[in-house]
Amino acid sequence: MVNVVFPDGEEKSFNEGVSFFEVLKGHAAGSSKKAVAVKVDGQMRDLRSSLKDSTGRPVKVEPVTLDSKEGLEVCRHSASHVMAQAVKALYSNVRLAIGPAIEDGFYYDFDTERPFTPEDLDKIEAKMREIIKADFPFIGEVIPRKDAVELFSGMGEGYKVEIINELKDDTVSVYRQADFTDLCRGPHLPSTGWIKAFKLTGTAGAYWRGSEKNKMLQRVYGTAFGSKEALKEHLDRIEEAKRRDHRKLGRELDLFSMSESVGAGLVLWHPNGATVRRLIEDFWKGEHVKGEYDIIYTPHIALIDLWKTSGHWDFYRDNLFSPMDVEGQDYIVKPMNCPFHIQIYKSRLKSYRDLPIRYAELGTVYRYERSGVLHGLLRVRGFTQDDAHIFMTPSQLEDEIKGVLRFTLYILKSFGFKEFDIYLSTRPEKYVGSLENWAKAEAALKGALESQGLEYSVDPGEGVFYGPKIDIKIKDVIGRSWQCSTIQVDFNLPERFDVTYRDEHGAEARPIMIHRALMGSLERFFGCLIEHYAGAFPVWLSPVQAIVLTVTQRNDAYAEGVVKRLKAEGIRAELDIRNEKLGFKIREAQLRKIPYQLVVGDNEEKDSRVAPRKRGGETLSPLSVEDFIGIIKEENRPEGGEFL
Repeated sequence: MVNVVFPDGEEKSFNEGVSFFEVLKGHAAGSSKKAVAVKVDGQMRDLRSSLKDSTGRPVKVEPVTLDSKEGLEVCRHSASHVMAQAVKALYSNVRLAIGPAIEDGFYYDFDTERPFTPEDLDKIEAKMREIIKADFPFIGEVIPRKDAVELFSGMGEGYKVEIINELKDDTVSVYRQADFTDLCRGPHLPSTGWIKAFKLTGTAGAYWRGSEKNKMLQRVYGTAFGSKEALKEHLDRIEEAKRRDHRKLGRELDLFSMSESVGAGLVLWHPNGATVRRLIEDFWKGEHVKGEYDIIYTPHIALIDLWKTSGHWDFYRDNLFSPMDVEGQDYIVKPMNCPFHIQIYKSRLKSYRDLPIRYAELGTVYRYERSGVLHGLLRVRGFTQDDAHIFMTPSQLEDEIKGVLRFTLYILKSFGFKEFDIYLSTRPEKYVGSLENWAKAEAALKGALESQGLEYSVDPGEGVFYGPKIDIKIKDVIGRSWQCSTIQVDFNLPERFDVTYRDEHGAEARPIMIHRALMGSLERFFGCLIEHYAGAFPVWLSPVQAIVLTVTQRNDAYAEGVVKRLKAEGIRAELDIRNEKLGFKIREAQLRKIPYQLVVGDNEEKDSRVAPRKRGGETLSPLSVEDFIGIIKEENRPEGGEFL
C-alpha cells in the first residue's frame, strides 16, 4: 500500500500499481472530474501512469486541470502529436523533427520536399479531427536506447535517431497513439478524444536546431484550448493583433521602413515616425535631467581591445559584427554602451562624495542577429537603447534601485502602459563576485520591489553571471506582454575595468554599478506603442495633432490663417485645401489616425470658429480657435503625471 496526500490535506492509501485515474477517483473532493494529468511529488505525470512507492514516504498527488498553465501545456503537446500523426498519414514521405508546446499553442517541424499550403493545413486539420474522434489512447513506454534507435531508424526518422544518440540515459521514453509512435517524455492527455478545441494557425521556415548551417524545415503552428469559447477568444485576439501589427501600420501611416538596399534589420525613420521618436527622446531627456542624470554621447565604434576587456568579445562574439581594419588596428561597431560610460567615469578620480554618478545616453548599438529572427522593429540589427549606468557606494545601492524602479514605472505609465509582469532573477550557478555582494544586491532588489508594493515573481538562478536583476514586462491593451525594462546589478565590469573611488578613509574602493534601460530600445518600444494604440497615438505623441479641412475653396485663406495660429502655439497642424469632397478628406484624415479634424466652411469663417471632429467620428460643437488650442494643450501631456 502507498499513502497519498492530496492538496486539501486528505490522506488515503492505495495499492501500488493503480493508475492515477483510480487515485483521483478516491479523492473525496472529486478531483478526477476535471484533471487531465497529475503532479506527483512535483513531477508531471500521465493519468494512465501507475502509482509507485519509491521513497517510503507519503506521495503528494495534485490534479492538473485544463484551466492551469501546466494543463494547457499537456493538451497542446498532445495536439502536436496528433498533428504529426495526421501529417504522416497524409504525406508518408515527410520526416519528423520536434513538436513542443509553446506559450500560446504548439508547433511541429517537418522535413518536407515542398512548403505546406493553406490547402494542406485544411487537410491536416480534417485528419486531426478524425484522429480526435477515434479517441486513440496515448500510451507511454520506456524502452532500451538501442531498441529506440532501431525503431526510429526503421521508420526512416533520422532526426529522432540524432536526438536519441545525444541522450545519455540507457532508456528512452516513447508515446504511441494507434499506429503512430513518437519520441517524447510526456506527459500527455489520456487519449486523443480529450482534445476539445484546436486550430492550425500558420506555417514558417525553421532551420533544424536553429542553425542556418542545417536544413530548412517547415514549421506548422497551432493552438488548443479546453473549450471552443476559449479558442474563439484566442483566435479573435490573433485577428486583433494582425490589425495592430506595427509593420502593417508602419506602412499605412508612413512611420518607418526597411530597405534591401540598406540592409536587413536597419530602420529608416520617416518624418512621421521620426516626429514620434523626437517627442519620446525629448520627454526622456527632460525627465532624466530632472532626475539628476548627466546626458552623455559616445562613439559608434571602438578598438577591439575595449570589448576584450569588457568580455563581450569572448562571451558574445557570435552577436558582434566583424572587425574593421583602420590603419592596422581592429575596430568593431559597438554592441553596448557600458564600456564607454566606464571610460568617462575613469577620466577623473572620484571620491565617495561624488557618488552616486548617473550617466544616461540614447546610444545606438549594433548586433548581428540572424535574418531568420529579425521581426520589424521588435528584432533589429541596429537600435537605440535608452541606456543609463549608475555608479554608487554599497550603502547607496538600495535607495538607487528604489529610485530607478519608481522612474521606470513612471516612464512606462506616461506612455499609457498600466499593467506589468515583474520578475526578480537571482544568482545563477556560474557567477562572478562574492556571495556577500550577491546577497546584498538581491536583498536590495527585493526590498525596492516590496517598498513600492509591487507584485513580482522570483526566477531562481536566472540572473546574469555578473549580478541579479529585475525585468519588467509591459502589458498592452489586448493582454500581450513585451519585455522592455531591465535593472541589473553588475559586479563584473567594475572589476574588469578596475573602476574605483576614494572612500571616507582615503582608501581605494570598488563602486557597485547598475545597468538600466527603461524602455529597452526606441525601436522595440515604438513597435510596442504602435500596436498598443493601433497607430492612434495620444495627442501628445501624434505626428499630426490636427488637420484643417475646407468645405469650399472660398474658405482657403481663413483655413490657412487657422493653421498658422495653431502652429504658432506649438500644435502640429496640417492643412487640406484640395478640391475634393469634404467626406473624402475626413475619411482620409481618419485613416491617418489624426486626433482632430477641424472643418471650416462659410459659417465657421463668418463666426471665426472651427468645427472639430475626433478621429473616432465624434463631432464637437463649433469652437473658437483659442478654445480649441486650450483643448489640445490640456491633452498634450503624458499620462504619467508629475514624478520628479
